[in-house]
Amino acid sequence: MLKEFKEFIARGNVIDLAVGVIIGSAFTAIVTSLTTNLINPLLGIFLGRMNLTKLAFTVGGAQFKYGAFLNAIVNFLIIAFVVFLMVKAINKVTRKSPEQQAAPTPTESYLKDIKELLEKQSK
Repeated sequence: MLKEFKEFIARGNVIDLAVGVIIGSAFTAIVTSLTTNLINPLLGIFLGRMNLTKLAFTVGGAQFKYGAFLNAIVNFLIIAFVVFLMVKAINKVTRKSPEQQAAPTPTESYLKDIKELLEKQSK
C-alpha cells in the first residue's frame, strides 16, 4: 500500500495540482491584500468609510456583515479577471497554425453534404 501511495504521489499531475493549489492560495493572499489595502480605501473615499469590511446591519440579534461580502466579491472579480487574462495570453501563444488545425470530422462533412443536397432540392 505504501508503494502504491508513493507511485500516486509521484505522478506528474498530482504534483502539478499541488503546485497549482499552493500558487493559487498565495495569489489569493495577494489579491486580498490588494483589495483590503488599496481598493477599499479608494472606495472608502467615495463612500466616506475607509474600511468596507465593517459595513453591517443588525436585525434582531443577527448581524449581517455585507461589507465583508462586498470585499469577497471584489476579490473574486479580480482573481477571475486575472485568470481570464492568463488564459487569453496562453491561447494566443499556443494558437494553432492553419496547417495544425484539425480537418473536419466525417460527421461535419456529412452534415455539410446533406445541407447542400437539401438546398438543391428546395430550388
